[in-house]
Amino acid sequence: MQTITNLFEGNTIRSIWDAEKEEYYFSVIDVIGALTDNDYQKSRNYWKWLKNKLNNEGSELVSNTNQLKMKSTDGKYYNTDTLDTKRLKISKENKKKIK
Repeated sequence: MQTITNLFEGNTIRSIWDAEKEEYYFSVIDVIGALTDNDYQKSRNYWKWLKNKLNNEGSELVSNTNQLKMKSTDGKYYNTDTLDTKRLKISKENKKKIK
């Protein structure tokens, strides 16, 4: 699988196409960054906080997260939390500015 870079309103969102399952997987942190206009570190911290909150609430969203190796800006590949298009649903109440 190869990391694909997509643009959403000028923001980079990394994704991977799984030809076998015919499904795209998107980097959760990149999607959060695009929706909140925050940098990588703030988006990463927000995802960490949100993931813990959702786990405590018993949400299935976090258990449906897959870790796939995606190419980073430094050219290396790292395990990254991803969601497929079916599970990539971020509600308005979870979308907030990170300060």
